[in-house]
Amino acid sequence: MNRDLVKIQGFGVDSFDFDEAVNYACTHSGQIVTINPEMISTALKMPDFANVISSANLVVPDGIGVEIGLKILGHNVKRIPGIELGKALIVKFSKDNKKIAMIGAKPEVITLAVSNLKAEIPNINIVYSHDGYFSDDKEILAEVAAVNPDLVLVALGSPKQEFFINSLKAMIPNATMIGLGGSFDVWAGVVSRAPKIYQKLGLEWLYRLSKEPKRLKRVFPTLPLFVLNVCKERLFQAKC
Repeated sequence: MNRDLVKIQGFGVDSFDFDEAVNYACTHSGQIVTINPEMISTALKMPDFANVISSANLVVPDGIGVEIGLKILGHNVKRIPGIELGKALIVKFSKDNKKIAMIGAKPEVITLAVSNLKAEIPNINIVYSHDGYFSDDKEILAEVAAVNPDLVLVALGSPKQEFFINSLKAMIPNATMIGLGGSFDVWAGVVSRAPKIYQKLGLEWLYRLSKEPKRLKRVFPTLPLFVLNVCKERLFQAKC
């Protein structure tokens, strides 16, 4: 299975559907980036972060804004929620008793997340877990590399988690690694995911905003500016 990338704001995004993305991630090691408009906005201002995204082994459109943007550009690529991709990978890797590492979230959150996943998924083999409150990346990177996991789930928030994974993949090149933001909080049961209707309509961001109004400054003006810039990109393409 070969990658088929489409471009948005200068970044390549894989056009796999959900099942294809899962299969590709299970058969190809490396870094998975779950891209959204906030990450693209940050990457356009931060060349080092842009390089991390561009060098990723799989880039899936996590945010509904990216799906909309790709449609504006003429690409029918569906959103792949990072939390669902992460869970599907855990299930797939667990069937073969492969080793899993989890890094991120608050101490009590990751403890609950690990406990809940062990209760939910047969044969899950979590060989390493650590909360996200550490100051020495090198120490944690070395600890993870020492257990040589097959799947690494990192929830440190973006872009920290992407930089962490980018450093780790040189140490354990045969592992599959993915950044998952706040997924551990959901798996721990301390945060509720949006109801199915919100998920289906691609409005999880709106549900989270209603629960956490402080996120408003993260969504606006980033999302409308992103859509505006994509429209400009479309007009530029039409002129060429």
